[in-house]
Amino acid sequence: MATDRYAGFWSHNGAGATLLGPLEWLFRQAVARRRARAGAIAQWIDAPVLVVGNVSVGGTGKTPLVLWLVETAVEMGFRPGIILRGHRGSARGVMPVTADSDPGVVGDEAVLLARRAPCAVVIGADRVAAGRTLLKTGAVDLVISDDGLQHYALGRDVEIAVVDADRGHGNGRCLPAGPLREPLNRLDEVDLVLGNGQQIKGCGGMFEIVPGLLQALPGTDEGGEPPTSGCAVHAVAGIGHPGRFFATLEAMGFFVHAHPLGDHHHFRPGDLRFDDDAPVIVTEKDAVKCRGMAPANSWYLPVAARPDEITTVRLGELLALARRRFVNRRAGS
Repeated sequence: MATDRYAGFWSHNGAGATLLGPLEWLFRQAVARRRARAGAIAQWIDAPVLVVGNVSVGGTGKTPLVLWLVETAVEMGFRPGIILRGHRGSARGVMPVTADSDPGVVGDEAVLLARRAPCAVVIGADRVAAGRTLLKTGAVDLVISDDGLQHYALGRDVEIAVVDADRGHGNGRCLPAGPLREPLNRLDEVDLVLGNGQQIKGCGGMFEIVPGLLQALPGTDEGGEPPTSGCAVHAVAGIGHPGRFFATLEAMGFFVHAHPLGDHHHFRPGDLRFDDDAPVIVTEKDAVKCRGMAPANSWYLPVAARPDEITTVRLGELLALARRRFVNRRAGS
């Protein structure tokens, strides 16, 4: 199965993108004004801040990388915590997240991080308020923001941008004529650009998303045996880049009946029920929303980020750099 690309005119400079050119120009002007004011509006919190983001819309693999950074930071002696928006959750304001939080309230990514990360997680559209709340939850000495590259109100010591190697930058144009939230020259300003999937031009490193062992969805036949290579399966994905998930399952030897859904899809029982007995496999992010509604023989696939050797060293250096910049910033204030 071919990996999916940006749909329609976002993948090329055709007539649709050309017609939206005037709106793109207005969008670029607004972005430029916000970027010019970034230093003036930035508010700093009392800890080093590392932002993992992207300049394009859609999933790029940030969340597995954030988990890797948290685990590495702990090994280096940090006490990290995570902030994120809580996208598609109904919560307003700032809220701590636990493994038992309702994904409909705090967002699916937040619950996934709270279940996997050995640290506190806080959501909030206001990243400054979220960061300050995080610092009140305990002994946090490093704040990692999952997304928020364009949230300039939050001062940051280190920025990492992730680019999906399959999709790249689409047609290279800004919204609405293309998939970019900011012009590509924004990548010249970050500390490191990483390609997800392979090393690509303009990136200073790369990481892969590697699958783990299939896990039973909670509430199903958790004592049963997972499907094995050669089985036909229904693969259901409500993520930004479902093609990568389907391709991963195919590489594991499954015959995939693909069922792509919208990003952050609100699951209903019918989304996981089909007219045969083939196993159902969902993404780990979707699994947090499927508790109690999945039929028997339903599974999810956990994944992890695996940077190459050079990138691993560089990311460790950036964690240390965030602390040094924070110390220097506080000494100069």
